[in-house]
Amino acid sequence: MSDDQLFLDRSRGPRTGVPEIVYGPGKSTAQVREAMRGLLAGGVSPVIATRCSPDQIDAVRSMWPDVVVDGSTVVLNALSASGRRVAVVTAGTADQLVAAEAAATLHAFGVSVERVNDVGIAGIHRLLDRADDLRRVEALVVIAGMEGALPTAVAGLVDTPLVAVPTSTGYGSAFEGITALAAMTASCAPGVSVVGIDNGYGAACATLRILRGAAR
Repeated sequence: MSDDQLFLDRSRGPRTGVPEIVYGPGKSTAQVREAMRGLLAGGVSPVIATRCSPDQIDAVRSMWPDVVVDGSTVVLNALSASGRRVAVVTAGTADQLVAAEAAATLHAFGVSVERVNDVGIAGIHRLLDRADDLRRVEALVVIAGMEGALPTAVAGLVDTPLVAVPTSTGYGSAFEGITALAAMTASCAPGVSVVGIDNGYGAACATLRILRGAAR
Protein backbone atom coordinates (compact mmCIF):
# COMPACT_ATOMS: atom_id res chain seq x y z
CA MET A 1 0.00 0.00 0.00
CA SER A 2 1.41 3.40 -0.95
CA ASP A 3 1.36 6.62 1.08
CA ASP A 4 -0.91 8.14 -1.58
CA GLN A 5 -3.55 5.51 -0.85
CA LEU A 6 -3.44 6.39 2.85
CA PHE A 7 -4.05 10.13 2.23
CA LEU A 8 -1.79 11.14 5.10
CA ASP A 9 -2.12 14.77 6.24
CA ARG A 10 1.45 15.52 7.24
CA SER A 11 0.83 19.27 7.51
CA ARG A 12 -1.89 18.97 10.15
CA GLY A 13 0.50 19.39 13.09
CA PRO A 14 1.92 22.77 12.02
CA ARG A 15 -1.57 23.88 10.99
CA THR A 16 -3.54 22.89 14.10
CA GLY A 17 -1.01 22.01 16.78
CA VAL A 18 -1.98 18.32 16.76
CA PRO A 19 -0.78 16.01 13.95
CA GLU A 20 -2.91 13.39 12.27
CA ILE A 21 -3.33 10.28 14.39
CA VAL A 22 -4.00 6.73 13.28
CA TYR A 23 -7.41 5.40 14.36
CA GLY A 24 -7.14 1.63 14.74
CA PRO A 25 -10.72 0.31 14.33
CA GLY A 26 -11.59 -0.61 10.76
CA LYS A 27 -7.95 -0.87 9.69
CA SER A 28 -5.89 -3.98 9.10
CA THR A 29 -2.67 -4.47 11.03
CA ALA A 30 -0.77 -3.65 7.84
CA GLN A 31 -2.69 -0.41 7.36
CA VAL A 32 -1.99 0.76 10.91
CA ARG A 33 1.69 -0.03 10.59
CA GLU A 34 1.95 1.57 7.15
CA ALA A 35 0.16 4.73 8.27
CA MET A 36 2.54 5.11 11.18
CA ARG A 37 5.50 4.47 8.92
CA GLY A 38 4.27 7.11 6.47
CA LEU A 39 3.85 9.71 9.21
CA LEU A 40 7.33 8.98 10.57
CA ALA A 41 8.81 9.25 7.09
CA GLY A 42 7.13 12.65 6.75
CA GLY A 43 8.81 13.95 9.90
CA VAL A 44 5.63 13.93 11.99
CA SER A 45 6.01 13.82 15.75
CA PRO A 46 4.56 12.50 17.86
CA VAL A 47 3.04 9.59 15.93
CA ILE A 48 0.02 8.19 17.77
CA ALA A 49 -2.35 5.31 17.05
CA THR A 50 -5.48 4.91 19.18
CA ARG A 51 -7.97 2.11 19.84
CA CYS A 52 -5.52 -0.50 18.59
CA SER A 53 -6.29 -4.20 18.86
CA PRO A 54 -3.73 -6.59 20.37
CA ASP A 55 -2.82 -7.77 16.85
CA GLN A 56 -2.29 -4.18 15.69
CA ILE A 57 -0.10 -3.47 18.71
CA ASP A 58 1.97 -6.58 18.04
CA ALA A 59 2.39 -5.53 14.40
CA VAL A 60 3.64 -2.09 15.43
CA ARG A 61 5.98 -3.58 18.02
CA SER A 62 7.44 -5.95 15.43
CA MET A 63 8.63 -2.92 13.43
CA TRP A 64 9.41 -0.53 16.32
CA PRO A 65 10.27 -2.45 19.50
CA ASP A 66 10.62 0.80 21.48
CA VAL A 67 7.02 1.88 20.84
CA VAL A 68 5.25 3.12 24.00
CA VAL A 69 1.96 1.34 24.70
CA ASP A 70 -0.64 2.48 27.24
CA GLY A 71 -3.88 0.54 27.08
CA SER A 72 -4.86 0.49 23.41
CA THR A 73 -2.84 3.60 22.48
CA VAL A 74 0.64 3.41 20.94
CA VAL A 75 3.13 6.27 20.58
CA LEU A 76 6.31 6.82 18.59
CA ASN A 77 8.54 9.91 18.60
CA ALA A 78 7.11 11.43 21.77
CA LEU A 79 8.10 15.04 22.35
CA SER A 80 10.51 16.04 25.10
CA ALA A 81 9.15 16.99 28.50
CA SER A 82 7.58 20.44 28.39
CA GLY A 83 7.25 21.03 32.12
CA ARG A 84 3.44 21.22 31.82
CA ARG A 85 1.41 19.20 34.33
CA VAL A 86 -2.07 17.68 33.98
CA ALA A 87 -4.05 15.26 36.12
CA VAL A 88 -6.21 12.56 34.56
CA VAL A 89 -8.93 11.73 37.07
CA THR A 90 -11.20 8.68 36.96
CA ALA A 91 -14.32 7.70 38.85
CA GLY A 92 -13.59 3.97 38.75
CA THR A 93 -11.48 1.13 37.41
CA ALA A 94 -13.85 0.61 34.47
CA ASP A 95 -12.82 4.05 33.13
CA GLN A 96 -9.12 3.19 32.89
CA LEU A 97 -8.94 2.42 29.16
CA VAL A 98 -10.29 5.89 28.34
CA ALA A 99 -7.92 7.40 30.90
CA ALA A 100 -4.99 5.58 29.29
CA GLU A 101 -5.91 7.07 25.90
CA ALA A 102 -5.94 10.57 27.37
CA ALA A 103 -2.76 10.09 29.38
CA ALA A 104 -0.81 8.49 26.52
CA THR A 105 -1.75 11.35 24.20
CA LEU A 106 -0.69 13.99 26.73
CA HIS A 107 2.58 12.14 27.42
CA ALA A 108 3.24 12.03 23.68
CA PHE A 109 3.25 15.84 23.67
CA GLY A 110 5.66 16.07 26.59
CA VAL A 111 3.06 16.74 29.27
CA SER A 112 3.60 15.23 32.71
CA VAL A 113 0.49 13.33 33.75
CA GLU A 114 -0.61 12.45 37.27
CA ARG A 115 -3.21 9.69 37.38
CA VAL A 116 -5.82 10.14 40.13
CA ASN A 117 -7.85 6.94 40.10
CA ASP A 118 -11.03 5.66 41.71
CA VAL A 119 -12.29 8.90 43.23
CA GLY A 120 -15.92 8.57 42.13
CA ILE A 121 -18.59 10.26 44.18
CA ALA A 122 -19.81 6.97 45.68
CA GLY A 123 -16.66 7.35 47.81
CA ILE A 124 -16.62 11.15 47.96
CA HIS A 125 -14.09 11.14 50.80
CA ARG A 126 -11.46 9.84 48.36
CA LEU A 127 -12.00 12.83 46.09
CA LEU A 128 -11.85 15.27 48.99
CA ASP A 129 -8.56 13.71 50.10
CA ARG A 130 -7.04 14.52 46.67
CA ALA A 131 -8.42 18.05 46.24
CA ASP A 132 -5.07 19.71 46.98
CA ASP A 133 -3.40 17.53 44.31
CA LEU A 134 -5.96 18.68 41.76
CA ARG A 135 -5.16 22.33 42.51
CA ARG A 136 -1.44 21.86 41.80
CA VAL A 137 -1.75 20.95 38.12
CA GLU A 138 -2.51 23.22 35.16
CA ALA A 139 -5.51 21.33 33.81
CA LEU A 140 -7.69 18.32 34.54
CA VAL A 141 -9.23 15.56 32.44
CA VAL A 142 -12.06 14.09 34.51
CA ILE A 143 -13.54 10.78 33.36
CA ALA A 144 -16.71 9.11 34.61
CA GLY A 145 -19.54 6.85 33.55
CA MET A 146 -22.68 5.92 35.47
CA GLU A 147 -24.52 9.21 36.21
CA GLY A 148 -21.48 11.31 35.25
CA ALA A 149 -21.43 13.48 38.38
CA LEU A 150 -17.68 13.46 39.08
CA PRO A 151 -16.72 16.46 36.87
CA THR A 152 -19.33 18.64 38.57
CA ALA A 153 -18.03 17.63 41.99
CA VAL A 154 -14.44 18.36 40.96
CA ALA A 155 -15.35 21.69 39.38
CA GLY A 156 -17.03 22.67 42.63
CA LEU A 157 -13.79 22.11 44.54
CA VAL A 158 -11.05 23.65 42.37
CA ASP A 159 -10.54 26.46 39.85
CA THR A 160 -8.38 24.34 37.52
CA PRO A 161 -9.48 24.19 33.84
CA LEU A 162 -11.41 20.97 33.40
CA VAL A 163 -12.30 18.77 30.42
CA ALA A 164 -14.93 16.12 31.21
CA VAL A 165 -15.19 12.75 29.47
CA PRO A 166 -18.35 10.63 29.78
CA THR A 167 -17.75 6.92 29.43
CA SER A 168 -20.01 4.08 28.33
CA THR A 169 -19.66 2.46 31.77
CA GLY A 170 -22.86 1.91 33.70
CA TYR A 171 -26.01 -0.08 34.35
CA GLY A 172 -29.24 -0.06 32.32
CA SER A 173 -30.30 3.58 32.50
CA ALA A 174 -26.72 4.72 31.86
CA PHE A 175 -27.56 4.05 28.19
CA GLU A 176 -23.92 3.37 27.25
CA GLY A 177 -22.78 6.84 28.27
CA ILE A 178 -25.74 8.95 27.13
CA THR A 179 -26.79 9.66 30.73
CA ALA A 180 -23.27 10.73 31.72
CA LEU A 181 -22.95 12.89 28.60
CA ALA A 182 -26.26 14.64 29.30
CA ALA A 183 -25.38 15.16 32.97
CA MET A 184 -21.98 16.66 32.17
CA THR A 185 -23.37 19.06 29.57
CA ALA A 186 -26.05 20.09 32.11
CA SER A 187 -23.51 20.59 34.93
CA CYS A 188 -24.40 23.30 37.45
CA ALA A 189 -20.67 23.93 38.00
CA PRO A 190 -19.56 26.68 35.60
CA GLY A 191 -16.77 26.17 33.10
CA VAL A 192 -16.96 22.41 32.56
CA SER A 193 -16.02 21.50 28.97
CA VAL A 194 -17.29 18.15 27.69
CA VAL A 195 -16.14 15.85 24.88
CA GLY A 196 -17.87 12.84 23.38
CA ILE A 197 -18.43 9.46 25.01
CA ASP A 198 -15.19 7.51 25.65
CA ASN A 199 -13.16 10.20 23.82
CA GLY A 200 -9.97 10.28 25.86
CA TYR A 201 -8.00 11.37 22.81
CA GLY A 202 -10.31 14.33 22.18
CA ALA A 203 -10.09 15.37 25.83
CA ALA A 204 -6.30 15.32 25.65
CA CYS A 205 -6.33 17.48 22.51
CA ALA A 206 -8.71 19.97 24.14
CA THR A 207 -6.37 20.11 27.12
CA LEU A 208 -3.37 20.73 24.88
CA ARG A 209 -5.21 23.71 23.38
CA ILE A 210 -5.86 25.05 26.90
CA LEU A 211 -2.17 24.72 27.77
CA ARG A 212 -1.06 26.43 24.57
CA GLY A 213 -3.49 29.27 25.13
CA ALA A 214 -2.26 29.77 28.69
CA ALA A 215 1.33 29.99 27.44
CA ARG A 216 0.63 32.83 24.96
